[in-house]
Amino acid sequence: MTYVRSTFRHPALPKNELGYTVDYYEGSLSTLCAGCGHDSINAAIVEACWEMNIEPHKVAKLSGIGCSSKSPAYFLSNSHGFNAVHGRMPSVATGANLANRDLIYFGVSGDGDTASIGMGQFVHVVRRNLNMVYLVMNNGCYGLTKGQDSATADAGSKSKAGSVNLFEAIDLASLAIELGATFVGQSFSGDKEQLTPLLKAAMKHQGFAFLNVISPCVTFNNNPGSTKSYDYVREHMETTAMIDFVPISKEIVTTYEAGSVNDLLMHDGTTIHLHKLAKDWDPFDRLSAMNAVHRARTKGEILTGLLFVDPESGDLHEILQTNDRPLNSLAQIELCPGADLLKKINDGLR
Repeated sequence: MTYVRSTFRHPALPKNELGYTVDYYEGSLSTLCAGCGHDSINAAIVEACWEMNIEPHKVAKLSGIGCSSKSPAYFLSNSHGFNAVHGRMPSVATGANLANRDLIYFGVSGDGDTASIGMGQFVHVVRRNLNMVYLVMNNGCYGLTKGQDSATADAGSKSKAGSVNLFEAIDLASLAIELGATFVGQSFSGDKEQLTPLLKAAMKHQGFAFLNVISPCVTFNNNPGSTKSYDYVREHMETTAMIDFVPISKEIVTTYEAGSVNDLLMHDGTTIHLHKLAKDWDPFDRLSAMNAVHRARTKGEILTGLLFVDPESGDLHEILQTNDRPLNSLAQIELCPGADLLKKINDGLR
């Protein structure tokens, strides 16, 4: 069967500051199952990029293998894209970022792609603090191979086939915080009001920004007994804070009571307002964030929102002290300074 998306758009659609309507940020027609949480995440990405006036050709989308890794085809069709080998997206992202630091790198992965075959890659991209958004569409199952439990499926969670998972889940948000990620957020595909500003803040963060988004699989993991179903997540969500993202071009206005808001100034002058809800939680303290996530898990809750952020982080380019210009813009004379200098370097190593 052929699926055709209508090209008709209302002539009065609003435009952003670049002159684009929101449909310019869309991608191909999705072939995911109707109701899949991944499509809701894609819609939030489209909205966030349109509202932030991001030029699509300045975005590089990268993914691995899985239902989630098909998603980059469904947003920002006018951007760069690369579908990597299963679990190897971080390596491709690292190489591309080092070659051209001027692009916005957006990595999309799944719970299998990250928490199983790609775990080693994930660990090292975190510790290197690569300047990218790393988004996991987490449904707790392998949707492309008939719904087997993934490494993020909770112990005791029941599959559509009726089997109960016997193993403890890998908590990717906690792991990211412990490994040293400088921005960690967690959300739900059905909560666009929370997810959209989280995406905006992640794209403005200077360093590795990790987002773990619970995204129910309507075909294999949306049944009673599953801890990744729509009903379960809605009933067990506990929010850390209400988040407002304020672009630098707009006046910063807040009506929150004094003392209840944390204002986080990003490196480019944009601001995140955190209207704190959770008790005994400090988003700027790594240990406090880890404790908050673990307390929520012991109560059977899913803590969502901006869990941790380090506003003073330096990304991989700063750590390596690379050239301020993208490497792909350097000429041969700059990359190859000549035999005399090479001889001097070699002599100094003898």
